[in-house]
Amino acid sequence: MGMMAEFKEFAVRGNVVDMAVGIIIGAGFGKIVSSLVADVIMPPIGLAVGKVDFSDLSITLKEKTDEAAAVTLNYGLFLNTLIDFSILAFAVFLLVKGINRLRRKQAAAPAPPVAPTPQENLLAEIRDLMKARG
Repeated sequence: MGMMAEFKEFAVRGNVVDMAVGIIIGAGFGKIVSSLVADVIMPPIGLAVGKVDFSDLSITLKEKTDEAAAVTLNYGLFLNTLIDFSILAFAVFLLVKGINRLRRKQAAAPAPPVAPTPQENLLAEIRDLMKARG
């Protein structure tokens, strides 16, 4: 099998396509969560703790000079990223919890009765005839 044919077989496999769709949707979901944190959650928290914009929080390690930019430790951006991750992890947890609940319901649901085989039908007819004869 040639390299291209093998790659084509790999690339169109269901799991690979599902994974690609998941990555694309995950990237979009990550942007939504980042916007939620930066634009909706952090402003009220910043206001509550004294009108602080977390993205501006930093420690200057070395002042700006004519030749070099300032060296800063941007812990406020890290806090925003940490909150992003926490919300994303919680959302994924809720999603997995919902999927697991649905799987448990499907597993607990009684299986539909299996239709009798032709042999079982024939045996039932013989039984019924023997009962009728007496």
